[in-house]
Amino acid sequence: MKRSKSERGAALLEAAITIPMLLLVSVGIFEFGRAYQTWQVLTNAAREGARVAAVGGTTDHDVEAAVRTYMAAERLGNAGTAPIAVNRKVAVGAQTGSEVTIQYPFSFILLDPAVRFVRPATTTGGPLMMSAVAIMRNES
Repeated sequence: MKRSKSERGAALLEAAITIPMLLLVSVGIFEFGRAYQTWQVLTNAAREGARVAAVGGTTDHDVEAAVRTYMAAERLGNAGTAPIAVNRKVAVGAQTGSEVTIQYPFSFILLDPAVRFVRPATTTGGPLMMSAVAIMRNES
């Protein structure tokens, strides 16, 4: 098959355009999967803390320890510094319940540097603050 001079390099140009887009989509899928998994861990940690808080005779320190232990077991970084709020007097129907709220700063590994590479002066690319809340009825 013979090609004319105007068609030479067309495949190289097409590859140069499509490969970065495919890589960006692949990295995006990976990064948002990581973000979703982190959010699931936070939700489960909040549930674990709410279970401990719902039992009579436990302190807020016990609740925070249970949450931080769960987060550390799931290998979340900064588990020791994430703010955890415990509220033991939340209305749940006719009864009271315990509410545990966790705030966690999540950073994208590859998308943040890619955004800063394209637009160096942007404020985008900082940590995304994730939040998880769990409420359970008190047992007593």
